[in-house]
Amino acid sequence: MEKRLKVWVYKEGESPVFHHGPMKDIYSIEGHVIDEIDSPHNRFAATHPDEAHVFFLPIGFTNIVHYLYTPRVDYNRRHLQNVIEDYVGVVANRYPYWNRSGGADHFFVACHDWGPDATGGNPELFRNLIRVLCNANVSEGFNPTRDVPLPEIKVPDDVKLGPPDLTQSQPNRSVLAFFAGGPHGYVRERLFQHWKDRDDDVQVYQYLPKNVNYFESMSRARYCLCPSGYEVASPRLIESMHAGCVPVIISDGYALPFSDVLDWRRFSVHVPVAEIPEIKNILEGISREEYLEMQKRVLEVKKHFVLQRPAQPFDLLHMVIHSVWLRRLNFRLQF
Repeated sequence: MEKRLKVWVYKEGESPVFHHGPMKDIYSIEGHVIDEIDSPHNRFAATHPDEAHVFFLPIGFTNIVHYLYTPRVDYNRRHLQNVIEDYVGVVANRYPYWNRSGGADHFFVACHDWGPDATGGNPELFRNLIRVLCNANVSEGFNPTRDVPLPEIKVPDDVKLGPPDLTQSQPNRSVLAFFAGGPHGYVRERLFQHWKDRDDDVQVYQYLPKNVNYFESMSRARYCLCPSGYEVASPRLIESMHAGCVPVIISDGYALPFSDVLDWRRFSVHVPVAEIPEIKNILEGISREEYLEMQKRVLEVKKHFVLQRPAQPFDLLHMVIHSVWLRRLNFRLQF
């Protein structure tokens, strides 16, 4: 990939709805991927579309939602879908590339929860398109053989690009499991029902006590609970790795990022939503040797979940591009 891949970014579309996305806060990975691929310094940039292997639709979904639905009085996704379909219509009429492949060598990036809905208005038009989505829920139409799961990362307001690296050695981890977060969705509601403020070993908070640091609490736990919110993805997946904490993924239907090359079973624990009451038994049933091996692998793979600008080999942005490349390899252009 490093030597061969060429990406063409369509120039059509005006800022801020196109070519830009959020660079801070919860949906920021969408903006950073767009900005990296659309940068003139992108090492994969094609100088002409004829040499490109894949074509990028530089659509800022979060910005579209902001401008179309503020104030948010109308939740009809058709407005969002019309913008996407109109844009594809423009590039399909101006260039031969979409029509020759049916969009199978084209991709977009969306971290907003509504990203999957963007193609729902015309499934036939988008049936081949590679969708890079944070909301990678197979029960809602995400197709892991065609679509790409995008890790969700919350970029703070300061100059740093991700959560602090608070890796600590195992002897300092006195807590079995930790979670703190809002009551977003039925998975967390069930987690709170069974574990909120009920156990010193499985520490589950809706709101942290005063003077308790969220990331430091993660760094003191052996396992970090990563339940789905309103949608399947959560920044806690990456935050736990940067705290040296083994992630416990509490979700049904979540297609995990970079599963083409990473075996999540070796460095995380998956707990189906129905087994939330058994969390403590499940984690206590893991031997010390198994835990130490998983934590060791967390520290090995976390380099793939580091956001860097410009992107570097094997970091988060390169892994996203690599995932797109793998799906492109499964398709042969038909002329």
